[in-house]
Amino acid sequence: MNKIITLGEVMLRLSPADNRRFAQANSFQIEFGGSEANVGAALAYWGEHVSHVTAFPDDELGKRAVSELRKSGMDTSLISFLPGRLGLYFLENGSLQRSSKIIYDRFGSSFSKYDGSEKDWEKELEGVSWVHWSGISPAISQEAADLTYRILKIARNKNIEVSGDINYRSNLWQYGKMAHEVMPNLIELSSVLIAGTRDFNQCLNKNFNDFNEAKAYAFEKYPQLKFIAKTNRKTHSASHNSLDAELHSKVQVWNSKNYEVKPILDRVGTGDAFAAGLIFGLRKNDPKWAIEFGMAAGVLKHAVHGDLLLSSIEEVQEVADGTSGKIKR
Repeated sequence: MNKIITLGEVMLRLSPADNRRFAQANSFQIEFGGSEANVGAALAYWGEHVSHVTAFPDDELGKRAVSELRKSGMDTSLISFLPGRLGLYFLENGSLQRSSKIIYDRFGSSFSKYDGSEKDWEKELEGVSWVHWSGISPAISQEAADLTYRILKIARNKNIEVSGDINYRSNLWQYGKMAHEVMPNLIELSSVLIAGTRDFNQCLNKNFNDFNEAKAYAFEKYPQLKFIAKTNRKTHSASHNSLDAELHSKVQVWNSKNYEVKPILDRVGTGDAFAAGLIFGLRKNDPKWAIEFGMAAGVLKHAVHGDLLLSSIEEVQEVADGTSGKIKR
């Protein structure tokens, strides 16, 4: 019972080099990533057995995406190939007072058409101890929402731990459903949530005044919830942020240190690195260490280009201990 499953869309990322603007770009650097796969890749790098559930087109781009997941150490046996296309997103990295910009081009992707109904998930979840999802998948399409619910329902029946990064994104809910029509059923199947006040308000159709009010409601409404985590980010500029995190149970709160992050090389995937570190720590049954390790992982990702963290446990721990940044000889 040591396997982890992550599920969600993987896209091709295209970025102008050297912090150039889209208007200056003559070529693009490519990366592959997606929120849940980013989490899985970090966990796999730390030695966990991670299988990722997604769908790709059966073409060269789809095969390249599978290859990238394998290179990250992930098990790709649960990947399906369907008609459609690979989702894209374009990233213009910001600097100083200029904000980063993202343009999505993911409509009609293979993943958006995949509901997972052809697989025996009772069998596929044998030996699995953790499942991770995010609010991005159920926002993409009814099929993706059905896939997420299908896997989470069986996981819950098998007493598998389920973590969800609610990650509400208003621009994604375009297929006729509102977040509050879909997300409560998924939250009900989860034991760990990453969410802020706005996420809870949008996904539960509430108007909480602050996080304490939101978390009190969530713990009361969903008794299976063990932990709710949130990060706090103060943006001084695109190149300088201050970060800390909190982990809440129904009766206790654990806080990370506050970190000054500057200069930022790449902010994409930092929340996913945090989620991976949090999961890694909670699997060791140490909430205090989990929130510090998770925040340190998120901080370290700001210094790594691309969507993926790809840093060792020791490197993350050095950030948590305040001993990072030295030359290693």
